[in-house]
Amino acid sequence: MTQQIAYSRPISAQRLLLGCGVVAGPAYVTVAMAQALTREGFDLARHPWSYLANGDLGWIQTANFVLTGLAVIAAAVGLRHALAPGRGARWAPILVGVFGASMIGAAIFPADPAMGFPAGTPEGPGLVTLSGILHMAAGGVGFLCMAAACYVVASRQAREGRSGGALHSRVTGTLFLGSFAGIASGGGAAWTNLMFVAGIVAVWTWLSLVSLNLSRQAA
Repeated sequence: MTQQIAYSRPISAQRLLLGCGVVAGPAYVTVAMAQALTREGFDLARHPWSYLANGDLGWIQTANFVLTGLAVIAAAVGLRHALAPGRGARWAPILVGVFGASMIGAAIFPADPAMGFPAGTPEGPGLVTLSGILHMAAGGVGFLCMAAACYVVASRQAREGRSGGALHSRVTGTLFLGSFAGIASGGGAAWTNLMFVAGIVAVWTWLSLVSLNLSRQAA
């Protein structure tokens, strides 16, 4: 009986950590989308979700960044145990963890108000501050790491004969990387903003599915 209890505890903790990866994305997208659709002056075709951290209600998105970042870091710990041993057991959790840390960095250094948001902000790119620069830097590092994590996991899935999962991981990584490149170009075109939203939803869906699959294996 003692041995059975000792064995069940780490499995339970592992599933809890992976559960953070399952719910992190849906929670983040739900909170961000609710704000995007209700906050005055916000336009999904013109404004990145990072802009939501500005204004009187900016604390909601700031909290969204922090809580989601912590959940992703917890998921990365779960991934470290779930993937070991084998290909990607070291780098995939590190890359996902950096992405989680970057979200906390994005909360500490909010994006600059611009493009007419929050309401009352002049149109145009606006004043670039140190906070805005650090926000972009944190986001850039995190996005690149998350895209790389997709490819690392894809390599493991291909090695295990799960071609469908490997394809999904590669497509997600490519879409996420491409959407970030589009938004980072600074063009401000509607298609780049909408593609970025699609990339974000895709990568959160990927993390949820990977975490859920590994959690079931640990049951």
